[in-house]
Amino acid sequence: MTGMIPAWVDGVLTPVEKLEVHQKGLKHKAVSVFVMNGSRVLIQQRALVKYHTPGLWANSCCTHPDWDEDPLACAVRRLREELGIEGLSPFHRDRVEYRAKVGGGLIEHEVVDIYLAEATADLATLLNPDEVQAVEWVELSALSQAVAKTPEKFTPWLRIYLAEYRDRIFANLAHP
Repeated sequence: MTGMIPAWVDGVLTPVEKLEVHQKGLKHKAVSVFVMNGSRVLIQQRALVKYHTPGLWANSCCTHPDWDEDPLACAVRRLREELGIEGLSPFHRDRVEYRAKVGGGLIEHEVVDIYLAEATADLATLLNPDEVQAVEWVELSALSQAVAKTPEKFTPWLRIYLAEYRDRIFANLAHP
């Protein structure tokens, strides 16, 4: 079922084509990963060829799981596919829901499994140019300040994660 993602239609989880999900604003499953190095987070700038939010900065990686794909397996897959990252052990941090307009008449209405993964500062990446144009390590506090100061440079979901769910995602971590 390539291109089909799990979405709720009339209360039933159903495979629906990805573009249709976003055009109709259907609630659907998603996965987001934050790669951390202490209090620093690896953020990505989305490729200019993305069909929504091109060129905006986002969390380390995010996607929709394939139909019947385990969220953790999806997180590991997308670290590899988007960033060329192998060998990390993401752990489930939370599940959140949000709805946001992402431009071009498209809407993300996601139920997101959020994962964190600890990495070293010299983490090797191999960016997929169809997905990512740049990455940067940023202190979490500096990222929150940048999002507040220039929100238009960041994806709607990253803005929501930091404004509404920051404590749930990042609180009580083993590092400062």
